[in-house]
Amino acid sequence: MPLLDIKTVIYDFDGVIVDSREANKAYYNRLLRHFGLPPVQPEQMEVIQTRTSQEAIASLFADPILAKAARALEQKMDNDEIIPLIKTEPYARETLDALKNRYRTAIATNRGKSLPLVLQFYGLEQYFDLTVSSSQVQHPKPHPECLEIIFQTFTLAPNQALYIGDAEVDARLATAAGVPFLAYKNRNLPAWAHLNDHRDIWAILEP
Repeated sequence: MPLLDIKTVIYDFDGVIVDSREANKAYYNRLLRHFGLPPVQPEQMEVIQTRTSQEAIASLFADPILAKAARALEQKMDNDEIIPLIKTEPYARETLDALKNRYRTAIATNRGKSLPLVLQFYGLEQYFDLTVSSSQVQHPKPHPECLEIIFQTFTLAPNQALYIGDAEVDARLATAAGVPFLAYKNRNLPAWAHLNDHRDIWAILEP
């Protein structure tokens, strides 16, 4: 695939802009502990990292009654102890700072209502022209609705953007939306290109 006239760089959030594995595990462990259930298992991490909170709870709580109670409890939980466990990915801030003067930047993520809180806590909101979370769409990833909102807002064709993600759901999203996909730190994903760290994007945008 030839390099196209890229005007916008769109990012997934968890696993790409931030490392939130420990924070997400602590968050869902708190829910599980409340209901006397064992903590998150390694094979469950992919779901809680890449899916919406509703989907994660449905996966963690096999009993629909418990799942409903967990969703109700989640609405009352605060993130004051969880957000500080999140870490910014290496070179993300520096790369975004350089990108903002040359390209539009956006986020399309399955993180929900906590996205603005995390962005504000780490001073990252200034780097993005638009953010679309799962709380703003009817159909979360891998449905292309989140990217379609960005295309419409910026009057973009799909081939004028890049989408950067780290999970299989991100690759499926990019395929569904017809946007070139860059896989971040995951060489097992089919992608237009693979990034080992954020600085690698310059070899693609400005070779």
